[in-house]
Amino acid sequence: MQITATMVKELRERTGAGMMECKKALQESSGNIDTAIEQMRKIGQAKADKKASRIAADGMVVLAISPDGRQASLVEVNCETDFVAKDKQFQAFCAQLADLVLGSDITTVEALGGATLESGLSAEQARLELVTKIGENIRIRRLENMRSEHAIAGYLHGNRIGVLVDYSGGDADVGRDVAMHIAASRPVCVSEKDVDETALAKEREIFKAQAESSGKPANIVEKIVEGRLKKYLKEITLLGQPFVKDTDQSVGQLLKSSNAEVAGFVRFEVGEGLEKRSDNFVDEVMGQVKQSEN
Repeated sequence: MQITATMVKELRERTGAGMMECKKALQESSGNIDTAIEQMRKIGQAKADKKASRIAADGMVVLAISPDGRQASLVEVNCETDFVAKDKQFQAFCAQLADLVLGSDITTVEALGGATLESGLSAEQARLELVTKIGENIRIRRLENMRSEHAIAGYLHGNRIGVLVDYSGGDADVGRDVAMHIAASRPVCVSEKDVDETALAKEREIFKAQAESSGKPANIVEKIVEGRLKKYLKEITLLGQPFVKDTDQSVGQLLKSSNAEVAGFVRFEVGEGLEKRSDNFVDEVMGQVKQSEN
């Protein structure tokens, strides 16, 4: 059967694949577009599987908030390079995921992968197709589906850091200021009562060993340890940290003066805790060019 330019054009529009790839798929399916699409998806799955082991530590964080401000979603999606993180197809996919989580009961990456996008594809199917089109490993790393009885403030620092804050009292400006502070200062938890006891015990041991090495008396050592613990707790708790826009007051003091309280928060930063790629991107591109010339 003759493969016409119109058939190739239609298949390209439906799959986003290259012209030669579409032409080849149509030839192998005897011109049946639906069969060609099915076969291309199978090939795409195989390609995606090969890329799945490659490190994806770049990407973006996306955020969505309901009109009433009482539900919000935060999703981190990883890719391999910042070049792809700036790609419009990748960014559109990420935005769709945040919108899909918003207003749903989705709380896990697995549940999100099985959820259906407006295109009719599941999020996982759409991810696999994007891996095939873009040529990098892409993965949905984590998400937060936050609900509040009061209000949620959201803040994005570019596409790299995203914050949600569940708060009450005050106003929208206070909520946003606290969210911006969290983005900049990385608190571990809201207050001292939220600090993990095991982690605190380890810090105490370290401070005690450091103080004892100075040869000071036991009563002095204890005072040194308590002083360092207080400083440590101020550094890691939201309420104890100096407010970034006015370091003369703590975040706790800011909230008190605004008659506001924070019930909880979530902070995502792209790639935190992940191993980064050390590849030279220019060398990688030149390598691909040379392969295409052979």
